[in-house]
Amino acid sequence: MVDDRQQVPQWTGRGDASYGRVAPRSPGEAIKPTFAPPPPPRSRRPRQQKGGFLSALSAFLTLLLIGAVAVGSAIYFGRNEFYGRGPLQETRIVSVKGGNQVVAETLQREGVIDHSLIFVIGLHVLGANDAIKAGEYAFKAGASMKDVMDTLVVGKSVQYPITVPEGLTSDQVVARLLANDLLTGEIKPSPVEGTLLPETYMAPRGTARQSIVDRMVAEHRKAVAQAWEGRAPDLPLKSPDELVVLASIIEKETAVDEERARVAAVFVNRLRKGMKLQSDPTIVYGIVGGKGTLGRGIRKSEIAEETPYNTYVISGLPTGPIANPGRASLLAAANPAKAEDLYFVADGTGGHQFAKTLDEHNRNVAAWRKIEASRAVQPGGDTGVDRVLPEGEDQETRLPAAGASNTTADARPGGGASDGIVKVFDASEGTKLDPLKNKSYDLTSPKTVPQLPAIR
Repeated sequence: MVDDRQQVPQWTGRGDASYGRVAPRSPGEAIKPTFAPPPPPRSRRPRQQKGGFLSALSAFLTLLLIGAVAVGSAIYFGRNEFYGRGPLQETRIVSVKGGNQVVAETLQREGVIDHSLIFVIGLHVLGANDAIKAGEYAFKAGASMKDVMDTLVVGKSVQYPITVPEGLTSDQVVARLLANDLLTGEIKPSPVEGTLLPETYMAPRGTARQSIVDRMVAEHRKAVAQAWEGRAPDLPLKSPDELVVLASIIEKETAVDEERARVAAVFVNRLRKGMKLQSDPTIVYGIVGGKGTLGRGIRKSEIAEETPYNTYVISGLPTGPIANPGRASLLAAANPAKAEDLYFVADGTGGHQFAKTLDEHNRNVAAWRKIEASRAVQPGGDTGVDRVLPEGEDQETRLPAAGASNTTADARPGGGASDGIVKVFDASEGTKLDPLKNKSYDLTSPKTVPQLPAIR
């Protein structure tokens, strides 16, 4: 006989609704509680693999987020630094050369930028890595790295004025350019007299001296062509070359712009009448050959000495220019004033008194001699070099007392005999209006004037 109380339900493992329960055999067994089936066994290995992947993915995403934030912050900071106001408090000139890194370090060292690395990165990002140019640049106060980059890419180097005054000879121009430390190189060959246009030329540091000369030659040709094309119809000049010769004499005779056309009229009138020009600067050029100023008065023997330039001896224009004339003198030679003047003499201020007749001219000469005499007797007075020296005398010239008689006419254009004690020579020379003294180095200085053999 089977004991009903020992009957235990069994799990069949099947997933049906009865959970494998055995049918009760009695009413008492039917009311006994049943047990829930145990959960199925789980594999731990797959769970561990899934959890490791998620952890790695989470860590990667976290690092990626941190990196993105860092990169974004760096880009934001770098952009602000590259486009923001720079550290310069005032404009500064800086010379840069070499590769990008060297240039960036130079700019940082000079206080133009704060971060050389950001500047180099900016060049790469904006495609200017190979576009910057070496040179000397002026960076404005507060210039951003972008402004600095643009300046270097465009190549806006600092431009310096190279000034060549009117009235210098070609040798003097060369000496002036060779003395300029901004320029480099030699000048070969030496330019022909009267082929340079005196002017102010802008050039960066390191410009070749020969290139400045070439520019002066080119500008001279343009200026001469312009003046010749617009010349007066009755001008007694045969060619542009003769125009330059006359303009060079005008340039040396006066430093007053308002007088140029009237001085030109004197010489043009004398050419028309077949009179000798008798211009003192032509004597000096024939003596020193364009190497500088004479540094003393003209001797009597030098007035009568025949040279290709001495217009007291030769007729018409000298054989070539005696200086490099500027635009104003070229235009004056091409369009002289409508005047009948044949003479002029210094008036003591750097300008001149003009006259149509010899009598009027002699009165002007007498007035000038009084001025010269008063200057000579004053303590520390300027004895100057504008006079004829007796043979054997140099700087110490004895002038006649004011009002002393002198029957000889002045040796200016139209003057009579040239054996007087005093005459006028290049009246502007040595005064504050002297184009050489006022606008250039002192040409009596060894620094700017080549040494000459002793002049007899």
